[in-house]
Amino acid sequence: MTVFLVGAGPGDPGLLTLRGAEALAMADVVVYDRLSVSALLDLAPPGAERISVAKSAGRAVMPQDDINALLVEKAKQGLTVVRLKGGDPFVFARGGEEAAALAAAGLHYEVVPGVTSAIAVPAYAGIPVTLRHSSTSFTVITGHEDPDKSDEVNWEAAAQLGGTIVILMGIGRLPKIVDRLLAGGLAPDTPAAAIRWGTRPEQHTVRSTLSAIAREQLASPSVIVVGQVAAMDLSWFESRPLFGKKVIVTRPRHQSSVLADRLRDEGADALIVPTIEIVDPLDGGAALNAAVAQASSFDWIVLTSANGAARFCERLRDGRDLAGVKIAAIGPGTAEVLADHNLVADLIP
Repeated sequence: MTVFLVGAGPGDPGLLTLRGAEALAMADVVVYDRLSVSALLDLAPPGAERISVAKSAGRAVMPQDDINALLVEKAKQGLTVVRLKGGDPFVFARGGEEAAALAAAGLHYEVVPGVTSAIAVPAYAGIPVTLRHSSTSFTVITGHEDPDKSDEVNWEAAAQLGGTIVILMGIGRLPKIVDRLLAGGLAPDTPAAAIRWGTRPEQHTVRSTLSAIAREQLASPSVIVVGQVAAMDLSWFESRPLFGKKVIVTRPRHQSSVLADRLRDEGADALIVPTIEIVDPLDGGAALNAAVAQASSFDWIVLTSANGAARFCERLRDGRDLAGVKIAAIGPGTAEVLADHNLVADLIP
């Protein structure tokens, strides 16, 4: 048994690593939180147990110590466990604590790094965290520290480092953080940006200045960028033609992925909600079998869907039975099914 601590990336399912996908495919149990990507749960086997611990903004359905104990318990049962965490498991994600608990229990574990939101989210907002002529370094800081820690982030010192400051989990303390960065010497008009739900279809970017950013209507989870690069707007993600649109795909689940992926490529939030289920006829296909047996007696055969075309072709004994018969295929998808069976549609309306 192995426990995989998998970084799910910042939100876009396409940013999951190959190793992360491999781990999910092997999972008996997936333990996931709010910031992990729900669509990735489909990569786990259908029978895998899925356990939500719903960690977000300092709140959790399950305390961290209990999560650690859960991972140990499931692993000791001989199960392959995937702990799916937003971003990278070792970047402000408490993955180190989980790894330490597994090590203390003598259990085998593997860390699968993920794409951190500190870099990916600004990139999806068109903000490079470094730029050769103006920002040659960047600092990543958490705005949500352990309250029991003996010291705290020296924001005044961070302000004097130069370069870009990227703040994760900082919305709740943003006014205080801004005051301390200003006290450290940053100018009030220093560019600042906040990106909520970065890399997801609902991404929203606010561009402002350091002195004004805390007055914007911001909510978590957001990544905050402070520095000259925050003024840049190399927008590509939010400028896609269907960005901000929600589209419901009602096709059967096993046939919906191609259309859903195309919609997502254009920026849409594609929701797969199957309203159609393909089932065998109540007569076991007797009527269809009888019709196919008489195929040569028809002038035209009209196939109205890819599913119908597939059922027809499955029952066709010999293509020569269609000699002299014309075939109409409604839609290119239906025509493709015919082509897969070496049949060419005479009409594709």
